[in-house]
Amino acid sequence: MALFCKPLAYLFNQSIASSLIPLQWKQAIISPILKTSSPKDCPVFRPISVTPVLTRVMERLIVRQFLYPALLVPSCNLTFSDQYAFHPTGSATAALVQLFHTVTELLNDDPYVAVIALDFSKAFDTVCHVTLLQKLARLDIPDCVYNWLVDYFSGHSHCTAFHGDISSLLNISASIIQGLAVGPVSYVVNAADLTPLTPGNRFCKYADYTYLIIPASNINSRTDEIDSICTWASTDNLNLNLKKSVEIVFVDSSQRHQGHLPIPLDGIPHVSSIKILGITVSSHLSVSEHVSSVIYRCAQTIHALRILRSHGLCNETIHHVYRSVIIGKLLYAVSAWWGFTSAADRQCLQALLQRGIHSGLCSPETPTLTELAESIDDTLFQHIMHTPHHVIHHLLPARHELPYNIRQRHHDRQLSIISGQLCNRNFIYHMLFKDCYQLRILIFTLLPTVL
Repeated sequence: MALFCKPLAYLFNQSIASSLIPLQWKQAIISPILKTSSPKDCPVFRPISVTPVLTRVMERLIVRQFLYPALLVPSCNLTFSDQYAFHPTGSATAALVQLFHTVTELLNDDPYVAVIALDFSKAFDTVCHVTLLQKLARLDIPDCVYNWLVDYFSGHSHCTAFHGDISSLLNISASIIQGLAVGPVSYVVNAADLTPLTPGNRFCKYADYTYLIIPASNINSRTDEIDSICTWASTDNLNLNLKKSVEIVFVDSSQRHQGHLPIPLDGIPHVSSIKILGITVSSHLSVSEHVSSVIYRCAQTIHALRILRSHGLCNETIHHVYRSVIIGKLLYAVSAWWGFTSAADRQCLQALLQRGIHSGLCSPETPTLTELAESIDDTLFQHIMHTPHHVIHHLLPARHELPYNIRQRHHDRQLSIISGQLCNRNFIYHMLFKDCYQLRILIFTLLPTVL
């Protein structure tokens, strides 16, 4: 390995310094991946580009050394604070935490909050290189790196390999090429100038998954916002598919007087529940449907594990598979939605885990799901606390310096008065007031003994 390091480092440095990429590095082979089990036409295949290994290594160096740091620096007319994908600290969990946090906070002052899930048809495949390079030029990156990116997006070609046959090479005049390291972060830059038209409205983006959040006080701005988004998409050679976009109106079920809900938008379907980044949530912010769905999918995996055990798979391997697959599914983005579960939801999830333990598929030493969820919450919260550039660090309140230290605290942040019940259920407020909840439980536990 050391034999190749020096010549490769020289080759990469020369490529950046000269802003040139060998032609062979820009030739990709597309391997069609099926989206469904029964293909009927070409759109059911997902085109994944496979480039030479040296190209992928070089791209990762450019992304990590230059593009990721540039996302942390405010740029002219580019906003990265509402994008949670392809970011050093971004994740689907962070995007869901931000979205639920925004919705619950708005419901404190508004009777309802509308969320429109926007669908851009083949967003990665139709991005215009001219407008993308104009936005990349606004980033704080060296000139040689920008020129390298200009050369990177010009002269690309690809061919398709399917069942042993390979097509001829064809030049690429648009798209940011899925499967490459530069592609995802390029889409982040491309969507950075998509901002709300009306003050008070907000965007939550995860790659090309884009959610427009509109409080009741701005509900009349929906049409103008959609028109503005269509104009932006047309400029960047994207197509907003209104038929696949959906609108949901979130309400606080604890409020008796919720007022009149808005009239559904023309051309955009209205739904009572929506799947956001894999988590299904209802208009009353209930995740019971998601709990039922994930239990059903885990039951299928459990059946497969039982078949494998009957064919001689050892218990230790089964326990590893159960923890990584089934418990992994149960705890996907758990920090964002665990607070919105009911007691019945948590009982159903724990019952699934208990059945796995009783049947020998899961290790008996496995903690409860509540303990696992709390551990994940603590890890994420501490990471947010001690990482100033974290994508949801801005959700934390200001620091509160105390002249005394009577007991150890979970954090050093100020606590504010919460007026709505829903805020208690979102991740940030739950973690901020965790010490208060634990102290309250301790008092009510010790009070009978003292009396």
